[in-house]
Amino acid sequence: MAPPPLVLASASPRRQEILTALGLTFEVAPITGVTEEQMAEDFFGHPRDLAYHIAMKKAGIASATSGSALTIAADTIVVCDDRLLGKPGSPEEAAEFLRLLSGRTHEVITGVGLVDGESGRRVTGEERTLVSMVPLSADDIAGYLASGEPYDKAGGYGIQGLGSLFISGIQGDYWNVVGFPVYRFRQLLAELGHDLVAWSCTPLKV
Repeated sequence: MAPPPLVLASASPRRQEILTALGLTFEVAPITGVTEEQMAEDFFGHPRDLAYHIAMKKAGIASATSGSALTIAADTIVVCDDRLLGKPGSPEEAAEFLRLLSGRTHEVITGVGLVDGESGRRVTGEERTLVSMVPLSADDIAGYLASGEPYDKAGGYGIQGLGSLFISGIQGDYWNVVGFPVYRFRQLLAELGHDLVAWSCTPLKV
């Protein structure tokens, strides 16, 4: 069965690459006019639940103009010592994040929100992965900052890029750390009556 029209409410190139690798065709419609900080203004729960909250906010905003399409939204945060680490706003903040994560295990949490425009149904869920980082020297941090990679990534590093040099192990879903937990996405689609495997896998001709 072919998928319905899909809308990805995200400008993240990583999420676009992951969905494309699954064989999906989708429209990219990132949220404009409201920041993630504004979406979090009415949130008063535990920091670890913020990604779940923002993902549903994004999905709701994007679905309002997506018609009958199925809207996909996500938000990824890094948590260490109950401190939220988003995308660093400066080299100084990126260095601070890396010093905090150095030699420690932290949590990467991605919230995923889906809105089925045809039925109006909404589902949301999250994935959590533990990531262990090796101790970083001052030269490690300076060199990584010079690469430019940390600045558009939660926590100030990218596991799929040069940041992989600093990761000693993970417990959980690797794709969640990249920014989009594929298996959780499949489970949420199933709640809406959709089969991601059927969408993505074309039988081989023999």
